[in-house]
Amino acid sequence: MKSTGTNPDIEILFEDNHLLVVNKPKGVLSQEDHTKEPDLLNLCKQYIKSSTNKPGNVFLGLLHRLDKPVSGVMAFGKTSKAASRINEQIRKRTLKKTYLAVVEGKIPQNGYLTHHLLKDEKTNVVKTVKKGVRGAKEAQLTYVRLEAIENLSLIQVNLITGRAHQIRVQLQSHGFPIWGDRKYGTGNNATIALHAYELTLVHPTLKKELTFRANPERTEPWLKFSNIIEE
Repeated sequence: MKSTGTNPDIEILFEDNHLLVVNKPKGVLSQEDHTKEPDLLNLCKQYIKSSTNKPGNVFLGLLHRLDKPVSGVMAFGKTSKAASRINEQIRKRTLKKTYLAVVEGKIPQNGYLTHHLLKDEKTNVVKTVKKGVRGAKEAQLTYVRLEAIENLSLIQVNLITGRAHQIRVQLQSHGFPIWGDRKYGTGNNATIALHAYELTLVHPTLKKELTFRANPERTEPWLKFSNIIEE
């Protein structure tokens, strides 16, 4: 396994002159905040600086984020041109994200969820509101139940939009909070059972569609299920 060699260490899924794709560990910030805890963006910059012996600052474009307790695939642009072209894919919704989640209860076999979400910037909490509320953004996703056991369901989530805390809030509003989610569910864990499993994008220079995957850690509650997707 190729990794950044940082602390914490980050698994590298793909790297060339334009892209860096990694498997974000749970409990690591995507981007630096007021806590000054280690964050993925700066850890990856440290890796590039060390591996290339590059003097001065390192450019690395943050294309999307995962919540701190969420693990999984994240991509960075190593040049401003690459970052710009992938951001354009995000705007056009051609970049595809697939998540795995374990939710409380036996969720229906499949579904399409749409809500309007409003984020309180002061508390960093997102809630569902009626359409037309000022500042609210529409959120859409689809899901498929892969397996159900012990009043838990393993689901695959496909994002249509990319909103803050979207999956967590929409599933909770649907009556099936994510296992371990302290903010939007009944959990009391430092991490939650939500994992960015797959990311598909068009390479910014090769114009070739690439898909990157990473499986969740073999820990609870993932270990309860036999249907964890394998590469």
